[in-house]
This record gives sequence, structure tokens and C-alpha cells, in this order.
Amino acid sequence: MDLSVNLGNITLKNPFMPASGTFGYGLEFAEFGDLSQLGAIVTKGISLNPKKGNKPPRICEVKGGMINSIGLENVGIDNFQEKLKKLEDLNTSIVCNFFGNTFDEYISVAEKLSSFRRVDVLEVNISCPNVKEGGICFGTDERMISELIGEIRKVIKKPLWVKLTPNVSDITKIAITAEKAGADALVVANTYTAMSVDIASRRPKIKNIYGGMSGPAIKPLSLYNVFRCVKSVSIPVIGCGGITDISSALEFLIVGARAVQVGTANFINPKILWNLIDDLNGYLSREKISLMELIGSLITE
Repeated sequence: MDLSVNLGNITLKNPFMPASGTFGYGLEFAEFGDLSQLGAIVTKGISLNPKKGNKPPRICEVKGGMINSIGLENVGIDNFQEKLKKLEDLNTSIVCNFFGNTFDEYISVAEKLSSFRRVDVLEVNISCPNVKEGGICFGTDERMISELIGEIRKVIKKPLWVKLTPNVSDITKIAITAEKAGADALVVANTYTAMSVDIASRRPKIKNIYGGMSGPAIKPLSLYNVFRCVKSVSIPVIGCGGITDISSALEFLIVGARAVQVGTANFINPKILWNLIDDLNGYLSREKISLMELIGSLITE
């Protein structure tokens, strides 16, 4: 079966890729399967300088998923360039997630990443606080989103995906703003702000008090956000949030997502991305339907 999907100005061999932060820098999962078989590799978020992240505990399990507050720990862009050299021979697209705490940091990282030959797509994480604006999250302010994406667009020529935060009153407004500013595709969405308390100690289970919730419990919420965004923009939408098996992946494709990202499930089953490729092949063969016929085939009447 032809599993290739077109995401605007790039074509992936299949619609499956990891979500940023759940697959390391790529090579960490090489022992579980041929990385070249994946639709793309999405790297851990990269910042201008190395970042240690938050103090532990940074992860806790909750019913239906997990909460994390890693704090975007990463090696920084210069050290990342060395890691990127080890991915040179992979026959798949490499998507680099990146972020900053100020406009200038975002622009600097984007410009450097765009110059790296082996980076095929830039995925900007706008769920970060703007330290010069009193900690206002870039991804919740339409004006800042428009300005940020517009400035990034000026310094890069490669495809730009924008990863949206779901922690807003109306995600479609954010999606439309990102599209108008120059996004080539949207990733919908990042984690949901959440917390959990240890009743014995009466302390938060996360040192940072709260973090981002992911896992199967958020799938219906993410699916709804994807559906709404697909209806609101003309650029491709990539679904992300709570995918654990082929059934949940199919739901995102049926509502119109062109591809999906798998996050928490990578920790449960490191081979899940390869399993999904096989399972999608099997499903399409049994149903005698093409992938293009499946995508966006939701019946609402």
C-alpha cells in the first residue's frame, strides 16, 4: 500500500513520527527498528544554549497517562550539530523542534538550524514563556504568535511547522493566526497543563508543582482540537496527543490529520511506530481503501 503523505512542501513515506521530547535525538531508538522506515524523526527540542531543565522529580504517572515537567533539557544547538552528523545516512526526513525564551533566541536558533543540510523541517514550539514580556506564553498571544512566526519565516527557507498549545480558550484562532503568519503545517497539540498531589506528604508529585499531561486520557481532547483546526485552516494538520495503537491513530486520520505524532506510547512500547506502519498497511488492505481516501473521511450526517 502507498502510505506516503504530502505535508505541503514535503512528502513523508508514511504518516508516523515521534513527538518531540519522546524520542531523544533519534539514535536512542535505533536498536528497536530501522529509523529510515519512519515517516520522519522529530528531535528533542533545541535551544540556543544548553539547558539543564527542572529539578526532579520531573515525571509522575497518573491514571491514563503521565505528567512531565522536564524543563526542555537539551544540549544546545552547537552540540546538537554534532549529534546531527550521526543521522546523515538515514533515509527519512528529520524534523528539528526548537524554542527560545525571547524573540531573539527563537530567531537565532531558527537561522542556525536552517543552515544545517540534514535538517529537513523546523518545528517551532511556541508553548514557552517570553521572559521579556513578563512570562506570557508565546503560544497564547495572537499578536506575539504573528510576529514570531513572521520573523522566523524571514530567516528560513525550509518548511516551518508550528506546534500549538491546547491551553487556550479557542485553538482555532491560534491556528488561523499561525497560518496567516507563514506556517506550512500545524502540530496539534502539545501537552495539557496538569498537576497531581501525593496525599501522604501533601506535596505535589512534580517538583515544579505542575507540568504537561500526555497519554491516552488526552486523546479525545486532542482529537477534538485537531478536528476543529482541520476545519479552520487550509494548511496540513498533524495530530498529536494520546495515540497508543492503530485505532487511535486512525481516528486522527479520519478527522483530517495528514500525519500523526506519537509521544508517551514510545515509553511503553519503543517499537510502536514500526507497529503502526504494519498495522496501517493491514487495515488499508482489509478495508480496500487508500490512505488518501481515509484521511478526512469523517461522516457527520
